[in-house]
Amino acid sequence: MEEKRILLSHGSGGRLTHELIKGLFLEKLKNPILNELSDSARLRFREELAFTTDSFVVTPLFFPGGDIGKLSVCGTVNDLLMLGAVPEYLSVAMIAEEGLSYKILEKITVSIAAEAKASGVSVVTGDFKVVEKGSADKVFINTAGIGRIVKGVNLSVKNIKAGDKVIVTGDIGQHGLAILAARQNLGLGFSIKSDSASLRSLLLPLFTKIKGLRFMRDPTRGGLATTLNEIAESARCAIAIDEEKIPLSRKVRASCELLGIDPLYLACEGRAVLVVEDDSAQKAVALLRRHPLGRGSAVIGSVSNKGPAQVLLRTGLGTERLLDMLTSEVLPRIC
Repeated sequence: MEEKRILLSHGSGGRLTHELIKGLFLEKLKNPILNELSDSARLRFREELAFTTDSFVVTPLFFPGGDIGKLSVCGTVNDLLMLGAVPEYLSVAMIAEEGLSYKILEKITVSIAAEAKASGVSVVTGDFKVVEKGSADKVFINTAGIGRIVKGVNLSVKNIKAGDKVIVTGDIGQHGLAILAARQNLGLGFSIKSDSASLRSLLLPLFTKIKGLRFMRDPTRGGLATTLNEIAESARCAIAIDEEKIPLSRKVRASCELLGIDPLYLACEGRAVLVVEDDSAQKAVALLRRHPLGRGSAVIGSVSNKGPAQVLLRTGLGTERLLDMLTSEVLPRIC
């Protein structure tokens, strides 16, 4: 039996488009709002909102620990959380290449549905387009998300002060390394999986239990080093971190040494960088460590107003060096 594939006519808006929407997307992502199939979703809010959008072009589509579908949900959910919001609604738009296997599209959609359910969000609107073969690479996804900002929570770089502590919620580098190994068929033998995960259940308790939470950001493209530089630049402060306190698994460390890659620049998709006032830092770490996704949480450094906006790395040898922002693409299309 010939494998069912996506045709240009699936994106034409005609019968095949409607069959695809009802037979796949509505079947897998169904909810009362999406089922109306309106041009826009009708949502009711009274609180302050957070709104974000992101696009996903990762290759390969499926990798150890995740796939482009799961990644598209986790990435958008986590972006909302970084602003102190409870994620609620997503849109999902796909651009598929002519000839894409229907089974692949179905598998991605099932993954989106599963991760949306696990993350406590609903996919309430979307779009699907098809381009000629060779005009894209299998499938690209764009998502947008809306959430309610938790009352009393105000996360901003403007809140950061000298003496604040910098926390990472787990070991770094896994996502970038998993993508690299899968893409190049490296066969490193370490069974490294992407850390791709929704951080909703990990971070929501912090919003009500940690009063000294200043700012959060997820270290995706450019990794931990670039994220810290972005924070220092935006807050106009200096950040000093201790190399030996940065959580890094033996597998990632060994792989990076073998490949000559600095793990500080590898993307994470299930980690967050927190800036917390000094008095609340240990309480925050203790709370994070109660959750499976936060067991590797650690205070890795602190904020200082001395000097220009920069990031200093204290090495295991007792020396210091500037930790610069990523200047070239270590690994394109990691998300």
